[in-house]
Formats: sequence, structure tokens, C-alpha cells
Amino acid sequence: MSFIRVSSACPVTRVADIDFNLNSIKECIDIAEKSNSKAIVFPELSITSYSCGDLFSQRQLLNKSKDAIKSLCEYSQEKDILIAVGAPFEHNYALYNCAYIIFNGSLLGIIPKIYVPNYSEFYEKRWFAQGKPFYFEKVDLDFQKGIPFGTNLIFKCNEIKLAFEVCEDLWVTIPPSSFLALMGANIIGNLSASNELVSKSDYRRNLVSSQSAKNLSAYIYSSSGVYESTTDLVFSGHLLIAENGTILEENHRFQRNNEILNSIIDIDKLNAERTKNVSFRDSTTMFNLTPEIIEFNFNDITIGNFDRKINKHPFVPSREEERKKRCEEILNIQSSALAKRLEHTGLKKVVLGISGGLDSTLALIVAVKTFELLKLPNENILTITMPGFGTTDRTYNNAVNLCKELGTDFREINIVDACVQHFKDINHDADIHDVTYENVQARERTQILMDVANKESALLIGTGDLSELALGWCTYNGDHMSMYSVNCSVPKTLVRYLVNYAAKYTMTPVISDILLDILNTPVSPELLPKDSEGKISQKTEDIVGPYELHDFFLYYFIRHGASNEKILFLAKQAFKGEYSQETIEKWFNSFIKRFFTQQFKRSALPDGPKIGTISLSPRGDWRMPSDASYESFK
Repeated sequence: MSFIRVSSACPVTRVADIDFNLNSIKECIDIAEKSNSKAIVFPELSITSYSCGDLFSQRQLLNKSKDAIKSLCEYSQEKDILIAVGAPFEHNYALYNCAYIIFNGSLLGIIPKIYVPNYSEFYEKRWFAQGKPFYFEKVDLDFQKGIPFGTNLIFKCNEIKLAFEVCEDLWVTIPPSSFLALMGANIIGNLSASNELVSKSDYRRNLVSSQSAKNLSAYIYSSSGVYESTTDLVFSGHLLIAENGTILEENHRFQRNNEILNSIIDIDKLNAERTKNVSFRDSTTMFNLTPEIIEFNFNDITIGNFDRKINKHPFVPSREEERKKRCEEILNIQSSALAKRLEHTGLKKVVLGISGGLDSTLALIVAVKTFELLKLPNENILTITMPGFGTTDRTYNNAVNLCKELGTDFREINIVDACVQHFKDINHDADIHDVTYENVQARERTQILMDVANKESALLIGTGDLSELALGWCTYNGDHMSMYSVNCSVPKTLVRYLVNYAAKYTMTPVISDILLDILNTPVSPELLPKDSEGKISQKTEDIVGPYELHDFFLYYFIRHGASNEKILFLAKQAFKGEYSQETIEKWFNSFIKRFFTQQFKRSALPDGPKIGTISLSPRGDWRMPSDASYESFK
């Protein structure tokens, strides 16, 4: 596992007061180091301040700036933190706006700003020259010789590769960080002085998020604070840390004290994304890019308290408003996909097996939405409930009432007699409640649904979800099979939110009450007889384990190709206080075994729409040998 804690800092400054600014910067470094941060990014020209104007042509200011860099190098001795600080740099009769990279007493490199703005409120070309793209040379200062100076510098410590750009460089058509990422940098720092205008912070946030997503990188952004404000411009000290399109941390702007924003970056995750993304790999070969690698070593990569928030339901957005939008989008994808299949086949009817459980309920919601799109009557949705040996009154009544309230063509076909006859035909004792006893019922139901679909010229809709497919929790050629499977890439944890969304926003009060009761019913295939009180005796999560754990395992196993060690570490962080370490390890081992041994079912899946980043369809996202051993994954 390769985690690193990083910081974005906004020190209190005074325009042109270098001693004051230097002391604030040192205070921020000390705070960040105490939190086990390994890299800290300061704003653009934070040594002098950005708003010096024509003072940048004054020898006194420039000399004091150089002295401050020397002092900061000395201050950094024995400190295990990489420092990126902004200051001017004189070279060949030109002045450059630069990022100085300092570590453990040494100046590792100086990076000039490439794009120097000279429009609207910006007038930088009056003072600063442009850095050359893909450029490198070595320069000298009074206190250190042979310092790397250029725009292709990457600072490497094992798998951690940092690079830096300055403010405007991010805002151009192709930011330098795009090329730096293709050269290997997985953490980008931006030293910025971005003034505030109405709504500019939203655009800035989107830029940082988008750039980290396109580069499959982390992005540390630091902008000048309120004390930089002068004359006509106001600055807010906007701090952002992003990772692959996600804003991990963001501050409240306009603070009036030294501020340090910390976050933990997952280097393994970023590197895994790049390995998987063929387009990123291909992009690295399209340009003749040669980085200047500057190697250094942290003494201790320990991150201290692991305070990065790990979403225990990674398939489900944590914020209510985002969940609502996600649910609406998923239902649109599902219904649009089903509508296309119906239009293509020319069929006007669908068949669904309705159990009163979550998955078939979601499939029915999708069918209703689809028929609304196609302007077809709900009577063309043939809903069939098929009570068996374990069907309880609660699920039966919910199935019946839901179908009738939605106005579907509801039918009931009891499968008990047919299953008893089949037990006789295959010489199976009906008192032996084994896998044969259960699968006979599942296959009987599928046979009925298939035959009714043929009889009615209808499409049989499959109801099984992604979590069940991952675990193989379905009967081969039973509920495993259909003519089109609308839930096949929706994990169980997300199914719950989709049904809840429909109950809350799209259905009548009566239907909503039914949906809420279905949500509160234990997940079960109801293939074993009811208990003495007529309640569900076979609870899926008692047998295969909690679905929220399995969905968590599935996400990190497939999406990030994470090692067992990392998956377990993250699970223990996410479910701290909810499941013991032993419980998490037990169900993870079960997940691995089931995932490998049940691949043969996924190798024969019917068509179904891809919903999110993870799909187990053998025709696209997941191509795995049915006979792969799980021994190496224990």
C-alpha cells in the first residue's frame, strides 16, 4: 500500500514584507510536518507576495527573496517534507515567476511559469519572462550549484512522483501538467495567485477536478490569501486537493489566519488506474517527452492517523442531492436500454417474475418507466408471482398489491405442485432441503416465465443484480437466465437507494408505502419453508454475508485491482465499529472463493445495460477464465 499525506497551505502574508512572509511559511511547514504531511504547496510568489507590481524590478526585493530561499533551505534540514514555495528567479537577464522545490536542506529544482498572463487584471509580462516548455538546464545560486531549472522536472521517491506548475499554466488549452502526467508524475502541485470574481471559485474547482481526472493524478492547489489583496484585486486563499476527479478536501475561503489543508493520496489507486487505462498508456507514446527525474528519499512515509474518509458504500454517492441525481440517471439508462431492445425486437409486452423482493421490484419500476417512454399501457407488463414452499404472506401481499396498484397484467401461478411432481420425477426426497430442493423451484419459475413470454410474444426481463452475479448467488439456468437483464450491473447497495428514490419521488403514496415495506423486508430467495411463525427462515445475508461488505470488496477488487491487504485495510477503516476484524476477513475470504468458483455463471450472462464503472459482462468489462484458481488470492 502506498499512501502519502499532502498539504495545501495559505500563509498570512504582507505585500513585499519578505521576513514576515517567510516566518508565516515556516509556521505552516511546522504544522504540516507535525501532521505527517510529506509535501506542502504554497501560493505563487508567496515569498515576496504576488501583488508587488513594479517592486519586482527592485534589487532590494530580489536580494531579500534569494536570502529567504536560502533561509528556507536551511530551515528544512532534518525535516522530512517536500516544500514547494513561490518566488522570483533571475537568470540570463530575465526574471521568472517560479516554484522552488526544497527538501532536507537542498534546493531540488526551480520550475518557471510557462504561461504568463497579460490580459484583463493581469499584467505579468511587464515583469516576468516565460518559461520554455519541455526545457531543462542547471543553474547556480550563491549557496548551491548545479540546481535543475526547467519545466520537465519530476521529483521521484519510489512510486511517488511529484511535478509542479504555476497558476495560469492550469488555465490554458493544454496545461503543462498534462505532459508531466504523461511523463510519469502522479501528484501535481499548483502554486497559484487567483483573484476572486463572482463564480470564479466554481470554475477553479472544476478545473482542478477535471485536470486530476484527465491526468489520472492527484492535484494540490494553493492560491494566495486575503492579505495578498491590494488596490483593485481581492484574493481568497482557495485551497483544493483532488484525486482522479474527486475533490478530497477544500477549504472555506477568505480565512484570516495561516491555513493548512491536509489529505491522504492513494498512489496505488492512481497507478492502477493508469495501468488499466489503455488510452492513457497510448497517450504516453504520442509525444517525444523526456522528463528530468530528480530522486530523493523520505525518511519515513508513515501517514499517522488514517483520516481519509473511506465511503463504506462506494457505489452510492454520500450526499443526498448527488444520490438523487444518480438514481434518476440510472433509471434513465435502464429504461432507455430496455426501450431500445423492445423497439428492436418489435415486442410490445414484457414478462417479469415478481417476488416482493428488492430486485424484482426495481425491474418492475424500470419496466413501468420504459412503457411510459414508449407510450405503451401498463397492462402489457405481465407480472407473475409464483408462490413456493418459502413464500411468506408479507412478500406475497407486497407483490400482489404493487402489481395491482401499478396497473399491470397480474397473474399468480403456484409452483408447489409442479415442484413436488418434479421431486418425484428425479427421485428426490422433498424433506431434504438441499441445493436441489432450492434450485428446482428457481428453475421451475424460470421455465414458467420463459414459456409465458413465448406464448404472449413478450420479452422476459431478468431481475438479478451485480452483487448476486459477483457471488454466484443465482441458480444456473434458473433466475440466472432471462431475455434481457436490466439490473445486471446494479449492486445491491445501490438497488436499495433506487427503490427508495422511486418511493420518495416518483410514486403515489400507496405505492410508496409498499416500496418502503419491501425495503424493510430481509433479503431472501424464500426457497426454504417458512418458520413456525410464518416468517422468512432463509436470510441471504446470514448465508453469504452482508451485501455492503461484498459490494465494498467487489468495488476495490475490480475497479482498482487492489491487493487483499489493501482491501482489508480499507474495509476495516470504512466499517470501523460496525464489523469486527474477524468478521470482515471471514466474509472477504468467502467473497474471493465465491467470485472465482462462480465465474462460469457470469460467462453465460444474457444482455443487459452497463450502468456504472463496474460490469461483469463477459462481452466487455470482465473476461475471466471460468476455471481460474483462487489460491493466490486467499
